[in-house]
Amino acid sequence: MPARTQLARVDLRGRTTTTAELRAALPRGGVDVDSVLHQVRPVVEAIRDRGVEAANEFSEKFDGIAPTTVRVSADELQRALDELDPAIRAALEVAIERTRLVHADQRRTDKTTQVVPGGTVTERWIPVARVGLYVPGGNAVYPSSVVMNVVPAQTAGVDSLVVASPPQAQFGGLPHPTILAAAQLLGVDEVWAVGGAQAVALLTYGGTDTDSAELEPVDLITGPGNIYVTAAKRLCRGLVGIDAEAGPTEIAILADATADPIHVAADLISQAEHDVLAASVLVTDSVELADAVDDALTAQLEVTQHQERVATALSGKQSGTVLVPNIDEGLRVVNAYAAEHLEIQTADASAVAARVTSAGAVFVGPWSPVSLGDYCAGSNHVLPTAGCARHSSGLSVQTFLRGIHVVDYSEAALDEVAGHVVTLANAEDLPAHGEAVRLRFESLAGGPRQDQR
Repeated sequence: MPARTQLARVDLRGRTTTTAELRAALPRGGVDVDSVLHQVRPVVEAIRDRGVEAANEFSEKFDGIAPTTVRVSADELQRALDELDPAIRAALEVAIERTRLVHADQRRTDKTTQVVPGGTVTERWIPVARVGLYVPGGNAVYPSSVVMNVVPAQTAGVDSLVVASPPQAQFGGLPHPTILAAAQLLGVDEVWAVGGAQAVALLTYGGTDTDSAELEPVDLITGPGNIYVTAAKRLCRGLVGIDAEAGPTEIAILADATADPIHVAADLISQAEHDVLAASVLVTDSVELADAVDDALTAQLEVTQHQERVATALSGKQSGTVLVPNIDEGLRVVNAYAAEHLEIQTADASAVAARVTSAGAVFVGPWSPVSLGDYCAGSNHVLPTAGCARHSSGLSVQTFLRGIHVVDYSEAALDEVAGHVVTLANAEDLPAHGEAVRLRFESLAGGPRQDQR
């Protein structure tokens, strides 16, 4: 008989906890980005100083091969699409269609507010000029991440974007062909064969490719990656914008006795197969369900392909079952946890989901698994991790837009408020601010204003 899989349990029944105590009690893993900064800093600095030459040295070291040219040729992109399995192409086309449909409704329009007659403030939404979209390699191939990064950028109106993904030795130094095919399917004509921290640095600083073509730097970098990618983002932030410092993936499931333990176990395993650091957390008011989920995990783990990886993730400190006295307290727990992915598998799941305030994405009921959101729901799967959903959102069209206020006041409109501007400037001991207004009217009048604004 195989050893029984049992998630570690945190029993909150009969306990009153503050928010701080609750956060400390919940399973949480994460990574220490600071611990690798000393390893990543020399990579970033080398690419700042030596560009593509250094990037290719690190590709050779970390990926086992350096590409002939960093930029993938148009012929290679088209060849990857031509040779793509028709079933994968059809699935990608559905994912692209649905993701475009959802993200199209996120577009922002300019809005002009008339504050007073002759005085308006317009908020203009301007897309970032050039963005770098990172698609990781490693344990899996992620064409879905190409879709999730590219679609909102294109929908926002970004004119120039580049996808970066690690070179693969088995493909002659090119990124995985499915990544290339997805890019071509989306109309992306610039893909770089570079991964890891060196990709973030090269996107930040740009360089000259081995064929003397210029690789232009970007203004914003988005997309998930490992701890080294995250560390490079931290080091380059300021020179470029970043979407977030992504940590290991996570799922929380709020479930009661009505949930199917087979579904719950399958969904916990589906996230655990990403990474040994992935977090799988069940929050329930039913001990019977918790026991049944452990039984289902034991059975399903025997036949899952990535058994060792999944078992390691499920037994880590980041995973576990949290027992609560009722679903109201379960909601308090999941809102404190602020999962990247949160499933609601309870009676009246829609009403319960409506009370969720902190999650990257919420999946309602038994027929909305996280796997659907990963690929074909139309939602975005680049989401905040490590509790950041308490204050941050996932990738969206808004990520690629900048709001700019345009202030347009007439002389009369400024005159109406000039005295208040001067008063507030003096209250803040910034008299020159007030003078910048007062002197406008003094010069118009040919001398000092009587009211001494």
